[in-house]
Amino acid sequence: MKKRQHYWVIASFAFLFFVMLGYVVKFYPEALRPFDTSVQSTIRGDLPQPLTAFFKTITVIGNPSTQAIIAAVAVIVLWLKKWYAEAIYVATNSILAGICIVSLKYIYQRPRPSITHLVHASGNSFPSGHATGIFLIIGSIFVICFQRLSSQTAKWTVAILLGLLIFCIALSRIYLGVHYPSDIIGGFLLAYAIHNLVFPYYDQLRFKWRFQGKQK
Repeated sequence: MKKRQHYWVIASFAFLFFVMLGYVVKFYPEALRPFDTSVQSTIRGDLPQPLTAFFKTITVIGNPSTQAIIAAVAVIVLWLKKWYAEAIYVATNSILAGICIVSLKYIYQRPRPSITHLVHASGNSFPSGHATGIFLIIGSIFVICFQRLSSQTAKWTVAILLGLLIFCIALSRIYLGVHYPSDIIGGFLLAYAIHNLVFPYYDQLRFKWRFQGKQK
C-alpha cells in the first residue's frame, strides 16, 4: 500500500505541473513565447538537409497509426508469451494515452506554431500526442524489459536505446516546426503522471498472477 501511495504522490505532482503548464498555455500563451522561440531557434538552426531527413523519418514512429501498430504488436506478443499482466499494462497505457490526447487537445485548443512546418500536422498542438503516446507505449516496453531481462548490460542497453528513441521522436516535433517545446514538456508530464498512476496496479497484478501460476 505504501508503495502504491508513493507512485500516487509522484503522479499527483506530475498532473499538477501539467495542469499549471496547461493553464499558462490556455490563458497566458505569450508568457511562454520567449522560452518556446529560443528553444525552437536553437534546435532548428539552419535546417541542414541530413538532419531534416533524419527527423522526418523518425517522427513517423510517433504517428498515431504507428503507435497503434506498435502497441498492438506488443500486446499480441506479450499475450502469446503468457505475460498477461504485461499485455494489459501496455494496452491500458495505450488506451489512456489516446483518450487523454484527444480530450486535452480539444480542451486547450492551442494552435500549432506559425513557423514553417516541414511535415504535415493537423489538429491542435498541446499536449504533443507524439511525446505523450510514445513515452507511454515505449516506456511500458522499457519497464517490462527491465523487469524481465536478467543481464544488467542488456537492461541498460535497452534503457539507453529506448530512451534515445523517445527523445529523438520528441525532438523531431520541435525541429519539424509542428510543436512548441512546451507542448513536448506537457506531453512528457502527462505521460509520466499516467505511468505512475497505472504502474503499481500492473506490478501488483503481475506479482499476484505469477504467484498463482496464472502467467509466466
